Amino acid sequence: MRRGEKPVNIEVTEPIRVESLDLDAQGIARMAPNEEGAAEGHSGKVIFIQGALPTELVTYTITRDKARFSKAKVLDILKPAVFRAEPKCKAFGVCGGCTMQHLDIRAQVAMKQRVLEDDLQHLAKLKPQEILRPMGGPTWEYRHRARLSAVNRSIKKGTVLIGFHEGKSGYVADMTACEILPKHVSNLLPQLRTLVNGLSIVDRMPQIEVAVGEPEDPNSLDPKKARPVTALVFRNLKPLTQDDEQLLRSFADEHQVWIWLQPKGIETVAPFYPETGKLCYRLPEFEIEMPFMPADFTQVNHLMNRALVSKAIRLLEVNPSDRVLDLFCGIGNFTLPLARKAKTVLGIEGLETLTTRAKANAVHNGLADKASFMRSDLFEVTPDTIASWGKAERWLMDPPREGAMEICKALAELHEEDNLLLPQRIVYVSCNPKTLARDAEILCHQAGYTLQSAGVVNMFPHTSHVESMAVFDRSE
Repeated sequence: MRRGEKPVNIEVTEPIRVESLDLDAQGIARMAPNEEGAAEGHSGKVIFIQGALPTELVTYTITRDKARFSKAKVLDILKPAVFRAEPKCKAFGVCGGCTMQHLDIRAQVAMKQRVLEDDLQHLAKLKPQEILRPMGGPTWEYRHRARLSAVNRSIKKGTVLIGFHEGKSGYVADMTACEILPKHVSNLLPQLRTLVNGLSIVDRMPQIEVAVGEPEDPNSLDPKKARPVTALVFRNLKPLTQDDEQLLRSFADEHQVWIWLQPKGIETVAPFYPETGKLCYRLPEFEIEMPFMPADFTQVNHLMNRALVSKAIRLLEVNPSDRVLDLFCGIGNFTLPLARKAKTVLGIEGLETLTTRAKANAVHNGLADKASFMRSDLFEVTPDTIASWGKAERWLMDPPREGAMEICKALAELHEEDNLLLPQRIVYVSCNPKTLARDAEILCHQAGYTLQSAGVVNMFPHTSHVESMAVFDRSE
């Protein structure tokens, strides 16, 4: 039990109105001082109510009591919100993956837009000159990458659970379907339970990575060639027996999946059966086909990634004479489409394995003469580092959740010298609005840029994840 926290189970039948929603999809309310029906010691407190939405009138049960706030769950909804939706997934409320299914998708997007604007305003004291129209796409069956946990559930003999973790819990949710996975992957969950339960290392198979690529030939009349390529990476902490291997082969044949094994670290991921195959996604607008390995980082939502790449490149306003930098380039998701528009593009990534894959993808798409790649630690950047990259008129940055603070600081130092290395325009693709706001503060208040525009991309519907994009122009 944490300090200052009391285990409670207090039903509060006096209705309370929910004011707002946090990113964990908890309704936020505040109990007025001396409110009738308030439990002693709870007057005036902020209450986070699981299952409640803004504008709703609810009663609730307090489950956790801290010094400054309480946590609760809905007891009864007396007046539902107009934007309340019926959750589609049977595991909603147990699985911690999609906490916003009870909120209409339009309200989800509006909430994420507000989070972005609030973070920019409060953390960076910035307001974009233009709010970009929110980008949306498929809301179900969109997740083409996933990490499924597997556990031998001894309390229920002979049962193996395959799925995602419960909300804020180390336990695996008891689920036999998932509405955000492609239908054919969701249908595999019960069969995966049976498969893992039949292995000799059932208690040493903690996770299964799923990676779904586009069909080998989407226009083929052959169902096998027109079917999405699906790779399953089994994390086997002990060697497989011959019987285990036969079970995996039979499963692969029956369900037309590509099985990989990972006995140790990520570097040990290797195909098991069949021995060859191809995972890829495509960017038709740019005539790009992007092969990838199951362990590579790729966007989970293929259709939204197409829209994101297209929008980012339009916002960058690349000229045929431009040299462009793509920072945190991965396997070339933005680099290769940019190479169709620019004179040359340099993709920079911190992992040698990804730059090697990106170079191969440039060759695969006939762009090796226009797209080059290098490894550089993008979390240890100085003005000299930027000088080593060379002058580029346009930059695209797509950092992880940690953001790109050191790059922005180095740009601020160059600004003090009125350095010609500073790019005229930066398009920043972000998966964390708080680090985007932090970096925007440096770019705009210290490095001489203005925040031209910003908006959200609903890459992960029904979740609290906020993907966004911002455009920074060099001030005249």
